[in-house]
Amino acid sequence: MEKLPPLNAMRAFEVAARAGSFTLAAGELGVSSAAVSQQIRNLEDWFGKQLFMRNGNRIALTDAGHAIYPQTAHALGEIAAVGRRMLEGGLRTRLVVSVPFSLAELWLAPRLAVLLDSFPQMAIDVRVEDDPVDVVRQNIDLRISYGDYHYPALKMMRLVHDEVLPVASPDFWQRYGQGAAGLADMHESHFIHTNWGPNYASHPSWADWFATAGGNRAPDPSHGRRVGLSSLAIGAARLGLGIALGQRIMASADLEAGRLIALSSVSVRLGQPYCAFMLPAKAERSDIAGLVELLASNPGRHRTGPASGAV
Repeated sequence: MEKLPPLNAMRAFEVAARAGSFTLAAGELGVSSAAVSQQIRNLEDWFGKQLFMRNGNRIALTDAGHAIYPQTAHALGEIAAVGRRMLEGGLRTRLVVSVPFSLAELWLAPRLAVLLDSFPQMAIDVRVEDDPVDVVRQNIDLRISYGDYHYPALKMMRLVHDEVLPVASPDFWQRYGQGAAGLADMHESHFIHTNWGPNYASHPSWADWFATAGGNRAPDPSHGRRVGLSSLAIGAARLGLGIALGQRIMASADLEAGRLIALSSVSVRLGQPYCAFMLPAKAERSDIAGLVELLASNPGRHRTGPASGAV
């Protein structure tokens, strides 16, 4: 067997590099900061390289430290995963997927059901959380994010660049829309607005949709219905609460089943694609590759309802 670096020192290095502090690393490891510092010195002596630049209580990785950190974190994460699996009752395949709140129910869950047809014995752990997440430390197999910029050190695959289009329930449109020449005639209280939150600025609004459709209307969110998730906008429209700018990948099942109708063929693309991130060593795993393929499949187009193409 090839000679291994001291594993306790590697663990101290990984925690210190992640925490950015010997003191914080000591707290996580349950030892003194002097002990962490000594372990780092041992590792630096073993490699013959300086791994941290020290400036008082502050530390920063050197070029050599940056070079070894990703593999170190991955290797220790894999060792920790083996321990968890053994304690859970044996080495079995567990797929850990991390996903934003909006995508979990309407987009991810149906595709996981398809994946389980091929892997019926698979254990799946779905974690619903916002960016950023620590993929290595939390042993996440696949992180799905809006945008391709969150995790530059991981392997990234684009899944789908979604779009929004106006959708409503058939009952709502029959009750409120039949007398309108187009969406521009609808009362402002009938529009559902999605508040994407302070971290996002590239999602299209109703004003963007009307501009794309050739109009100049800008419905006032304070006069309509407002929700905090794109999946809630779909749910509100399904319940007949108004007209939503629904994401196609989330509205797909409701459109196919007739619970929603598309009120126009005009759509607006989101500012960023949805992307999958994973450690390079996990990219070829059959369950992960199968899920990525399912997630990258494009949703079908749907026939538009009575207000097709109308502004």
